[in-house]
Amino acid sequence: KNVLGKSQSEVKEKLKAAIEESKDIDLIKAEEYTVGQWMDVWFENCAKLKVRPSSHQTYKGYIENHIKPYIGSIPLNQLTSLDLQKLYKKLLNNGRVERKESKEQPKGLSAKTVRNINQVISSAMEFAKSQKLIRNNPTDGCSLPKAEHKEMQTLSAEQLSAFFTEAKESGVYEFYYIALATGLRRGELLGLKWQDIDFENGILHIHRQVSRIDGEVVEAPLKTKNSYRNVAIGADAVEILKAQKEKMQSDYVFPSPTGGPISPDSVLHMLHRVLNRAGLPKVRFHDLRHTFATLALQNGVDVKTVSGMLGHYSAGFTLDIYAHVTTTAQKQAANTMDSVLSLAVPS
Repeated sequence: KNVLGKSQSEVKEKLKAAIEESKDIDLIKAEEYTVGQWMDVWFENCAKLKVRPSSHQTYKGYIENHIKPYIGSIPLNQLTSLDLQKLYKKLLNNGRVERKESKEQPKGLSAKTVRNINQVISSAMEFAKSQKLIRNNPTDGCSLPKAEHKEMQTLSAEQLSAFFTEAKESGVYEFYYIALATGLRRGELLGLKWQDIDFENGILHIHRQVSRIDGEVVEAPLKTKNSYRNVAIGADAVEILKAQKEKMQSDYVFPSPTGGPISPDSVLHMLHRVLNRAGLPKVRFHDLRHTFATLALQNGVDVKTVSGMLGHYSAGFTLDIYAHVTTTAQKQAANTMDSVLSLAVPS
C-alpha cells in the first residue's frame, strides 16, 4: 500500500495507520484467491445457504456470465472500486449474453440487473472481509446506475371481457380467472393443491410455490414469511374451482398434461398467446396481479385487506406501489365530501 502526505510526519502517521489496519489481514491466505475463485467459494459455502433455491441459478448466472469473464482473474486482494466501476460500465453498454431470445433486445444489461450484480459482489466481499482476506469492501466506493421505474400495466374491466372470452376458447379460463380473482403470484398459483382449498368457507391456503430450479420444475418455499397466508375467494371462484376439480386427476389444481406441476415459463407463453388472439396489449403475468390490486382498490376494498391478500409485508408497501390508485380514490372522496358539506352550509 502506498501513502501520500504533505510532510514526512504526515506520511509516517498514515503509514503507521496503514500497518495497523493490515495487521489483521491474512496476506498469505489472501493471495491464494482470484476474484473468480473467491466468488465460487462464497457461492458454495455462503450464498447457497442464505438465498432461496430459486435464486441459485440467477446468482450462478451472474458469476459465470458477467463477473468471471471481466474481473475473475484479478487477485482478490487487488480488486478496486475502479475495476468494478469499469465492469458496470461494460455491462450497461454490452453485457447481455447472446441467446436467440435476446437478439432483439438491447445489448446492455438493465440498471436493475447491474445493481443486483453489485449486490452479489458486495456480499462476497463482505464475506472475504470477515475471513480477514481483504481490508475494505471495494463495492463501498462504487457509483451505481439509477434503477429505472418500470410502469405497471393493467387490464381494464372492458379488456377483461375480451381476455376471458379468448381464455375460454383456449381452454385456460379457470386458471386466469383465479389469477385475477386472487392476485396470487404465478408460482403460488401453480403450487396450489386441492388440499389447500376450503370450499365450504371459500378460503385458499397458500403454502408453496412452483419454480424452475437448475432446469427442473419443482416445489419451493414461498418468497417471504408474509407469503404464507389465507386468501378469501368469492362464490363464483368457488364454483369454478369445483368444476375444475371434476376434470382433474392430479393433486395440483392446475397441473401439466402429465399431472405434475406446470413450468412457469409455459404459463407466460400461454398468457401472451391469449392476449394476442384477443387483440390486447402484451403484459407480464405479474401485471395480472397489478390488475387485481388496482381493481380492488378502485372498487372500495381497503388497502390493508388488499395488502394481506397480496402477501405484502406491510400496507405501507402496498400504498407505495398503488399510490396512483389511492390518490384517485382520495380525490373522489374529497368531491363526495364537498357535495355533503355544501348541503349543510346555509345559503
